[in-house]
Amino acid sequence: MKIAVLVSNDLSFDQRVRKTCKVLVDAGHEPILVGRLLSDSTPYEGPGSAIRFSLKHSSGMFFYAELQWALWKWLKTADIDAVWANDLDTLLPALLVSRRRKLRIVYDSHEYFTEAAGLTGRPLRRWVWLTIEKYCIPKLKKMLTVNESIAAHYRSRYGVQVDVLRNMPVLSDVPDISHRKAFEEFKIPTDLPILLLQGAFMDRDRGTSDAVDALELMTDVRLVLVGAGIEFDESIKRMNDPRWRGRLHCIPRLPYEKLRILTASADVGLSLDKGMHANYLLSLPNKLFDFIHVGLPIVASPMVEVRRIVEENGVGVVIEDVTTVEISRAVSKVLSSPRDMWFEKCMAARKNLHWGTDSFLILAHLES
Repeated sequence: MKIAVLVSNDLSFDQRVRKTCKVLVDAGHEPILVGRLLSDSTPYEGPGSAIRFSLKHSSGMFFYAELQWALWKWLKTADIDAVWANDLDTLLPALLVSRRRKLRIVYDSHEYFTEAAGLTGRPLRRWVWLTIEKYCIPKLKKMLTVNESIAAHYRSRYGVQVDVLRNMPVLSDVPDISHRKAFEEFKIPTDLPILLLQGAFMDRDRGTSDAVDALELMTDVRLVLVGAGIEFDESIKRMNDPRWRGRLHCIPRLPYEKLRILTASADVGLSLDKGMHANYLLSLPNKLFDFIHVGLPIVASPMVEVRRIVEENGVGVVIEDVTTVEISRAVSKVLSSPRDMWFEKCMAARKNLHWGTDSFLILAHLES
């Protein structure tokens, strides 16, 4: 079966979509990823093949309108048997064309889209996306999303079947980090414990600035940020602040395997999203599982799903508020316990927290 897998990004860093395509390929299907072409896009090397659109706009409503049009035009004549729509910004053209051409359709919602930070305080934009969501989702027999909290909201709002496909890593060997050469490659000293905060810092509620400010209290650690976005760029400008004494380090986003080695080489993983938007309050960040899979203990903010994972598995400390004092205290608590203890707890947790636990749902949704 030829399956159009639709995304609004450039395919380079979307691990969930790559893992989905790998499941499809292994089952004998032919996924065709359809996304954007950016000036810095790297060649797509599989699984499956890829088509990228070069769009005039890069953000805002004009971008989304242009994307919908490009997807609709391509889907009308593409040689495909099914459409896999990732997130609400690809669902409308997928639904319209699949109904017209009698194609199978699967919807995978990676977040609580209409409650995302980018729509807060923008009632017109939110109304547009809510209208699209209210039109599309009731016409689906069922859908996928990333955690039980978001699934419950969709079930309640639309009365559809919603299954949970958590974005967890594939089980693999833990990288050998005995010499921590991964940090040395970026000229980051390993003389002190290293805190790692990774991700797309596109909004101001990821706890990035709070983690940086906490360096004034945590005088015996280094903080490494890996990613991109507004707060990442701002943190680069703050690296020379004398209060940090050279203990703040910023690395642009990395390919997944390289980031995985760096993650395994750290001492504490930070997950500090704030519940300022329902999407974040109910989120289950990928980095949480990335930390667990390499044995890295976690300091996390009290998001509903995050708290459940961290506390039920004993893999870190949950703070009640994202403040410099709370972050400092939690980091000290984690570092005061033996690393081997945290490693063993993470290894026990990952036995049930991996991609294979939920990935059977991919074929179940495609073939039903």
